[in-house]
Amino acid sequence: MSAGAEQAAVLTGVVVATALPYRDDPKAPAGLAVAYDRYAEHCRWLVDNGCAGVGPNGSLGEYSSLTDEERRTVARTAIAAVAGHGKVIVGVHGVGSHQAVRWAEAAAEDGADGVLCLPPTMYRANRGEVIAHFEAVAAVGLPVMVYNNPVDTKVDLTPGLLAEIAQIPNVAAVKEFSGDVRRVLEIKEHAPDLEVISGADDVALESLLMGATGWFAGFPNVFPAESARLFELARAGKVAEARALYEPLVAAFRWDSRTEFVQAIKLGMEMVGRYGGPCRPPRGPLVPAHREQVEADMAKAIAALTAEGQRS
Repeated sequence: MSAGAEQAAVLTGVVVATALPYRDDPKAPAGLAVAYDRYAEHCRWLVDNGCAGVGPNGSLGEYSSLTDEERRTVARTAIAAVAGHGKVIVGVHGVGSHQAVRWAEAAAEDGADGVLCLPPTMYRANRGEVIAHFEAVAAVGLPVMVYNNPVDTKVDLTPGLLAEIAQIPNVAAVKEFSGDVRRVLEIKEHAPDLEVISGADDVALESLLMGATGWFAGFPNVFPAESARLFELARAGKVAEARALYEPLVAAFRWDSRTEFVQAIKLGMEMVGRYGGPCRPPRGPLVPAHREQVEADMAKAIAALTAEGQRS
């Protein structure tokens, strides 16, 4: 296997964008301290239930609400928790390349398998600035999954732009979160060596059937075994079986693409007996109408999976 193929393989499969648990602590930011022991247990649980790895310090992991010390410790905790059993793709997002490079260097030093990187955050970078940003991060040496999230960054990594980005050494994949499943084939046409990773849970099956080779996912925090099975069915082309599993879940999965996705996924975790807990500001609790809808969507998913288990 070539070096490029090895880098790409590191970034494929079901990698869970991990939710981060907190515990009450009046001395911590917003009165909430990171519960590292609980986080380590959650990372192990995800891998033990069939997921290929974990992704600390993503948006779902509330990276922007962490102190620098917390952010580094979260990554180290995930790496130690799944060592030898799963891959760790660390989020290294930053306002500029100097911040992102610093986090990529820390990830390399701590033993991460790869990094996930947004374009510059909080700034609508132009084409040249985006390419320079990823060149700087990729120069650290770890396999890089660039992250297309035009909703939050206001920068769209179009297939044409990705064709240029894919020429950067160590850039091996794109997490595609535009919500447009047509992008999968278009990206493959423009950048055939770039792995396309589904970034939105509510188009995961569609993306995988079109050739995506990974799923960087949110709701596998709630349904890891079922998500791993869905991935395997889709990659094997078992469309009827994959669809039967996916359809009852997709109403819940749609919350992954909404503003309240962190709160919704943490509530989903609570509903299956895991610990979700609160979020740090600026995220607050779900308003009653949203909580009621998440509970209804989750109840539908849980009932379907329970019935499936009874049939088998």
